[in-house]
Amino acid sequence: MRTDRGCGCGGDATRTSAFVRPRFFAGQLLTEDDLSLLVDYTTAKDRLRNRSLYGPGVVCGLGVTCAPCGGGTVAVHPGHALDCAGNDIVVPCTEQVDVRALVREQRVGALGVDCGEDCDDEGGRRYGLYVRYQELPVEPVAPYATEEPCPSPGCVPSRIQEGFRFVVRCDDAEDHRHNPGTRLLAGIGDLARADRARTRDRRLGHYLDALFAAAAGTGRTFRLDAADAGRYAASLAWLRENAAGEGPPPPPAAREMTEHVRALASAVARFDTHDAAGRDRLTREYPDLATVPEARGVLGTACDRLGGTDTEAAWPDPLRRTLARAVVTETAARVVPERGDADAPLEVRMLAQGTPLSHALRAEFRADLGLVREWLLCRLDRTGESGDCRLRAEVAAVDAPPPLPAPPRDSAEKATVAEAQRIAEAAAALTTALRRFLTDTACATLNPPCGDRADTDVLLAHLELDGCDVVRVCSAGREQVLPGGSAYGEWLPKLYRLRELAERLCCRPVPQHRGTPLPPEGDVVRPYAEGLLGDWPRTGDLEEMLSLLLTPAPGETPPKALHEQVYTTPSEVTDSMHELAALRTHVTDLTAALEGLRTQLAGAQTRMARLREQVPERLGPRLAELEGAPDQAPGQDPAGTPDETRGDPPGGAAGRPSGQDGPPGAPARRTRPSRNRKTGEAP
Repeated sequence: MRTDRGCGCGGDATRTSAFVRPRFFAGQLLTEDDLSLLVDYTTAKDRLRNRSLYGPGVVCGLGVTCAPCGGGTVAVHPGHALDCAGNDIVVPCTEQVDVRALVREQRVGALGVDCGEDCDDEGGRRYGLYVRYQELPVEPVAPYATEEPCPSPGCVPSRIQEGFRFVVRCDDAEDHRHNPGTRLLAGIGDLARADRARTRDRRLGHYLDALFAAAAGTGRTFRLDAADAGRYAASLAWLRENAAGEGPPPPPAAREMTEHVRALASAVARFDTHDAAGRDRLTREYPDLATVPEARGVLGTACDRLGGTDTEAAWPDPLRRTLARAVVTETAARVVPERGDADAPLEVRMLAQGTPLSHALRAEFRADLGLVREWLLCRLDRTGESGDCRLRAEVAAVDAPPPLPAPPRDSAEKATVAEAQRIAEAAAALTTALRRFLTDTACATLNPPCGDRADTDVLLAHLELDGCDVVRVCSAGREQVLPGGSAYGEWLPKLYRLRELAERLCCRPVPQHRGTPLPPEGDVVRPYAEGLLGDWPRTGDLEEMLSLLLTPAPGETPPKALHEQVYTTPSEVTDSMHELAALRTHVTDLTAALEGLRTQLAGAQTRMARLREQVPERLGPRLAELEGAPDQAPGQDPAGTPDETRGDPPGGAAGRPSGQDGPPGAPARRTRPSRNRKTGEAP
């Protein structure tokens, strides 16, 4: 059992980690430390209770009104407040507060920096009037003599009086109330970027089951039921009347025509997955299918008209614009030809489900998978407070296919089953991970943080000054202690609905994607993708919870948006960075070569030092041998010739210069004559 009460793992304690109270027993010697510990214990417990249960703010009273005589004075009425340290601030009676004096004090304390103009200048200034807790030592008494080595000189205060003082500050009070939307925004980051990832995730969700069914149902037929036959007849009748015409249709008509083309192409594609016997059977069961050849011609006419449509005007949303283009491109390439496109069975199976898969759409799906994956990793790295412990590793392990270059607009390049399977698996993993992240982040907002702040001033009112006179007092924007604490005061009306949603959403097993299983044999039963090109409503418990947290109720403080700076790197900078990387590689190679040369030079210097030490030892004996050779005559050089330049007479000891040592008959030592340093001649 763990008995220490520290933070662990290097954490810093922001609150009292443990409370220690005195324990009295018979025969105990009580000192001032024991009694002070009892007072400190009860005081700290009261302050902790005030901080955690109620929070900072005004409990009751403390109304601020204009003074009867006007001028720069206001009246603060009796009341009770709590600061963020848990101190009780009690104003027992009405106080007349001189705002002008507090403003001067504020200017002196701020070294002349004021929130507005000087007192004599025109124009209004706004301040905040605060009350601050303070303690005063009072009632000094003379202590009795003790055996302490350093007793306290003079009198010592015997009481601590809890009081208060008023201060004014710039009107920029921080709101201590906790809004869960603020914490949610801290988790998901910028709303625009989050919505971009969620919208692309929703588009991938429309194609998820269709991709799995098309990849797994190779060579299988798709069921064509009564609903498909009814959709076929209705769309064919509409297109007969509206497909023909001159010029592209206007945007509203283009959107409606595209929906009918998708519905009719889906039914015809289902019809094309069957063999000749299956088509005869479907024609007998649904007589309207006898007009399939006519339907192909009508679809061709409609696709030709839609090909000239201004898609940006008809589909302002770029995500739906690509879907609309895929409807036209795939219908013209896979369904309009007689008996369909037998060389592209995957695309025909996708079109049969109402989810056309064009070359451009595959390129966007790959880019969307990379965008969702990077956004999730970025948010998980920045928040660092996820309750889903494996989510980060699972997102990093998703094998998202690499992006493709932007294809031509009307490209009909076919996809492979392996590519569709890879896109589907990555989309299934990322859509599940995105839901897990949003669920975990939304559930974490239900736990308000502890209010540990250094600012202990309690706002009482906002003051507006004109010159030196207070012209307006407003107490409506201050913090008020509510039941359950100020941390819950902002969203108390939402609490019960959020708790109900949390019981169904939070603390549940990790959601998993469960695709529609395919029957082992027979037709593949797949529904038609309704509303693919329309609005994508966000429903469910998670969407309702996010809406409650982010949509401010009447009178609620809006959540604080998180401002993140997004950096984009131009292509010129990217190319320069590649060149710089190449230069760094060359510099590294040169540095390694230089280090090798330095090593060789150091070895050569070591060998030269050893040679210098060995040369005198080898030449010394040889010089002595030459000097003491017996066949060398005095006064001759080693070659035996007289040395005429020295001026020495020939002979033995008699010709030896004065001052030369040695016995008679000993060989004379050769001495070098002294020369004049300037002329080089002997003296």
